[in-house]
Amino acid sequence: MSNPSPSPAPQVSPRIVVTEADFDLGAEAARLEAGSDTGAVVTFTGRVRDVSGGLRRMTIEHYPGMTEKALRTIAEEAAERWPLSGVTIVHRHGALSPGDRIMMVGTASRHRDAAFAAASFLMDYLKSRAPFWKKEETADGMGWVAAREADEAALDRWRDRDAD
Repeated sequence: MSNPSPSPAPQVSPRIVVTEADFDLGAEAARLEAGSDTGAVVTFTGRVRDVSGGLRRMTIEHYPGMTEKALRTIAEEAAERWPLSGVTIVHRHGALSPGDRIMMVGTASRHRDAAFAAASFLMDYLKSRAPFWKKEETADGMGWVAAREADEAALDRWRDRDAD
């Protein structure tokens, strides 16, 4: 008796939202939980941190159209790598204050390993490759936030897996 052929992977249509407005984390998670085959939902929410103690505001800029396309490409790659039933990326732009939500990544899958790995993959790519530019305003003036070597190093772990 032959094994039945595996069912095809579900087609995932990533939810990509780029907005100035705050978002409802609970509503976004509920969308991911809606699938009857979903056994795990992983969400990550990034917030504006006042690392130096003097942050007044962070302004996030982007190019409409280009940004959404880049986020969709990243989300679709995650859905190709892991068996996901849902992918959500929400990212804010404009002026934000310390403590405000900046972004959210959510993944849904039958199993937690895939949901966690995909969420981690998305975060690493968003931190280093998403087309957003951040400017911080402090008592000392304004300045652009530079890329961090740690973010590039985190991205390298996914490149190493591509070589396997």
